[in-house]
Amino acid sequence: MDALVYTLLAVSGLLGLVSLLPALAKRLRLPYTVVLAAAGVGIGLLIHGGGSWLGGGPAGDFIKALGEVELSSAAFLYIFLPVLLFETALAIDVRRLLDDMGPVLLLAIVAVLVCTAVAGLATWWAWGIWHGQATQRALVVCLLLASIIATTDPAAVVGIFRDLGAPRRLSILVEGESLFNDAAAIVLSTLLLTMLTRGGEPDLAAAGLDFLVKFLGGAAVGWVMGWTAALIVTPLRNQAQSEITLTLALAYLSFILAEHYLHVSGVVAVVLAGLVMASRGRTRLSPESWRGLEHVWGQLGFWANSLIFLFASMLVPPTLLNAKWSHLALLAALVTGALVARALVVFGLLPILGWIGASDRISVPYRAVMTWGGLRGAVSLALALAVTENRRVPDSIQDTVAVVATGFVLFTLFVQGTSLRPLIGLLGIDKLTPIELNLRNRALGLSLSNVRRDLEEVAARFGLDTSRAIDPLLERGAELAQEQLDLDARYGALSVDDRLYIGLSTLARYEEQRYLAYFHDGLISRLTVETLTAGAGQLQDGLKTGGPAGYDHIARKMVRPGRGLRAALWLHRRTGVERPVAARLSERFAMLIALRFCLQELELFTTERLQPMLGKEAAAAVRDRLAARMKRIDEAMEIIRLQYPAYIESVEVQYLIRAGLRMEERATQALFEEALISREILNTLERDLRERRQTVEQPPQLDLGLATHELVARVPLFSGLSPDRLKRIERLLRPRLYFPGEPIVRRGERGDTVYFISSGAVTVEVPGLEQPIRLGTGDFFGEIALVMDQPRNADVTASAYCQLLLLDKRDFNRLYNKDPVLKGHIDEAIARRLVG
Repeated sequence: MDALVYTLLAVSGLLGLVSLLPALAKRLRLPYTVVLAAAGVGIGLLIHGGGSWLGGGPAGDFIKALGEVELSSAAFLYIFLPVLLFETALAIDVRRLLDDMGPVLLLAIVAVLVCTAVAGLATWWAWGIWHGQATQRALVVCLLLASIIATTDPAAVVGIFRDLGAPRRLSILVEGESLFNDAAAIVLSTLLLTMLTRGGEPDLAAAGLDFLVKFLGGAAVGWVMGWTAALIVTPLRNQAQSEITLTLALAYLSFILAEHYLHVSGVVAVVLAGLVMASRGRTRLSPESWRGLEHVWGQLGFWANSLIFLFASMLVPPTLLNAKWSHLALLAALVTGALVARALVVFGLLPILGWIGASDRISVPYRAVMTWGGLRGAVSLALALAVTENRRVPDSIQDTVAVVATGFVLFTLFVQGTSLRPLIGLLGIDKLTPIELNLRNRALGLSLSNVRRDLEEVAARFGLDTSRAIDPLLERGAELAQEQLDLDARYGALSVDDRLYIGLSTLARYEEQRYLAYFHDGLISRLTVETLTAGAGQLQDGLKTGGPAGYDHIARKMVRPGRGLRAALWLHRRTGVERPVAARLSERFAMLIALRFCLQELELFTTERLQPMLGKEAAAAVRDRLAARMKRIDEAMEIIRLQYPAYIESVEVQYLIRAGLRMEERATQALFEEALISREILNTLERDLRERRQTVEQPPQLDLGLATHELVARVPLFSGLSPDRLKRIERLLRPRLYFPGEPIVRRGERGDTVYFISSGAVTVEVPGLEQPIRLGTGDFFGEIALVMDQPRNADVTASAYCQLLLLDKRDFNRLYNKDPVLKGHIDEAIARRLVG
C-alpha cells in the first residue's frame, strides 16, 4: 500500500510542479524545456544527497518517492514517445507538410547522417589524441554517441518563429524535420549499438539496408493502422469519448506492433498513423468532436513532454558523478562537430533547396537561429540510458556515452537555449520593420478613432460626460501622430507598393479567418476548409517571399486543379473508375463557391476597413487584385456550369440552405438568451434544426455523364446504325473525361487511339496554320495517324470539360474495314483535313 501511495505522490507532485513551470518560463523568457530541465536537475540533486533536510513530512516523502521511481529506457520510449509523436503529427498542417515532404525527409535523414558522420569523426579524432590511438571500436562508439545526439527538439525554435511571424513554411520544415529525425536517429543508434555489441568488421551495406527496411516498414505499418482507424471512426461519429479513446489506442498499438512484433521503426509508424488521422480523421469527425480531440491530445502531449523531461533530467546528477577529464575533451569535440554539421545542413543544403524551388529561401539570420537553436532533449537522454542498460557494453563505454551525451544535452539547453533570444535580438529579427511600424501606427490610429466614436455614442445615449474618457485617447492619438512623423522623417513616407503589401498581408490573414468561420458555421466541409486555409497560408508565405507577384502566383495556383484531382483523373484514365473523379470534382465545385463568396467579403472589407488605413490608391490596387482573382474563379465556374448546370445549381442551393440553417440557429439562440423562449422550447427547435441539417450535410451526387450508351447517342457518326451494331460499338468504346487546358494528343507521338467528342470542345494546333482548329460535340480526331500509320501531326488540347469516347487502334481498324458507311465518313473527314 505504501508503494502505491508513494507512486501516486510522486506523479501528482510532479504534475503540480509542472502546472507552475509554463508561467515561470514565460516570465523568464526562456524555452519551456530549459525550465523543465533545470527543475529536473534540481530534483535530482535533492534525491541524491541534498534532500535530507526536508525531513519526513510530505515534501521529504515526495523526494523519497521520486527516488524510488525507476524508469528504463524502454519505459521512456514506450510510455511517453508515442504520445509526444502522435500529438505533434495530429497538430501539424498535413497539406503543407505533404507539399514539403521531399525537403522535410531530406533534412531529417540527411541531417541525422551528416551529424552522425561529422560529430562522430570529430569525437573520434579527440579520442585518438587523448588515448593515443583511435581504434575501429572507438570509431563505432563515437558514431553511436553522435547518432544519440542527432535528434533535435524543435519546440523552442518553432515557438519563437511563431512569435516572430516567420514564414509558416519555415516552421513546417523545422517541425517536420523533428518528426522524422527522431525515427532516423533511433534506428541509426540501434544499428550502431548492435554493431558495437556484436563486434567484428562493420557491414555498412547491410546496416544501410536494415535502416531502409526499418524506416519504410514503419511507414507502411503506420499508414495501414491510420487508415484502419479512420475507417473505424466513421460509425463512431459524434461519440467523442469513443473517438478519443480510439486515437489513444492507435498511438500505442502502432508503436508496439511495429517495434515489438514486426521489428521495424515504431517511431515512424506512430508518425504516419498520426498524419493519416490528421488528414482523414478530420473529415470523418464533426467539428465539435475534432476540437475536443485536439484539446485532449494537446493536454496529453503537455503531460508527456513535461514528465519525460523531468524524469530524464533527474538522472543527470548521478550520471555526471562519473565524469572524467577525457569526457570533457570528447564533449568539446562533440559539441563542435554537431554545430559544424548543423551549419553544413542549414547553410549548405537549405539554400540549394531554395534555389531549386523545393523550399522558401530563408534569410541568413533565420538560418543562424536554426543552427544555434538545434536543442536536444529527453529522447537523447533515453537513448543514452539504453546504452548503459546493455550488459554487453563495457562499463567504461557506458560511462563515456552517458556522461558525454548528458553533457551535450545540458549544453544545448543551458547554453544554446538561454542564449537563443539574445541571439535573435542581436540579429535584429525580433524588431518591427519600418513597414510593420507604419502598419501598427495606422491600425492603432484607426482603432482609437473607432473607440472614440463608440464612446461618444454611448455617452450621448445615457447623458454622460465623455471628456475624461476621451482625453487619454486624444493624448495617445497625438503620440502616435508624432511617432509617425518621426518615422516618415527617418525612413520616408510609405510608398503605394508598401501599402499594397500591407493590404494584401492583412487580407490573406483575414481570408484564412473567414474560411474557418465558414467551417464553424457548417457551410463548408472539413476537406474544403483544409484546402482553402492551406491556400490562404500559402498566400501569406508567397507574399513574404515574393511580394505581390508571389501573392498573385499563389492566387492563380489556388484556382487550378489540385494534386488529388489529378491523381483521381490518372486513376480514371488507367482503370475507368469514375467515383474518385466525381468526388474530387464535387469538392472542387464547393471550394470555388466558397472562394467566390469569400472574395466578395474581402472586397467589402477592403472598402470599409483597409481604405481608411491605407488610402484610396493602395485600396484600389488591392481591389484590382481581388477583381483578377474573381475573374479567374468566374471563368472556372462558368466552364463547370456549361457542362454540369444542374449540379452547380444544386450545390449553390445547398450552400444557401446551410447558411439559412445557421442563421436560424443563431436567431433561436438569441431568443433564448433574451428569455423569450424556455429551455424546453430551445431544445425542441435545436433538435428540429439538427434533423434538417442532416439532410443537407452530404454534397449532391455528381453524375459525370460518362455512360457509354448516352455518349454514343450524341455522336452523329454513329446515328442510323442498328441497335445490335450500336451495342457492339459501345462495348469497344471507353468513356473518358478531360479538363479544360489538359493536353489530349501531342504532336510527334505514336497514334494508337481515335477520339470521339460526345460533349465539350477541343483545340487542334497544326503547324503552319495561323489559327487553331476548334472541334466540338460530334466531331472526332486522331484517325489520320491510325489510317495512314504515321505519328500525330497536331497538338490537341481540351478547351472545356470534354466527355470523349476512345477507340484503340485494333478495334478502329476492325470497324473501319468492316463498315463501309463508317469508313466513308472517316475518309471524307481525313480528306477534308488534309486539304485544309
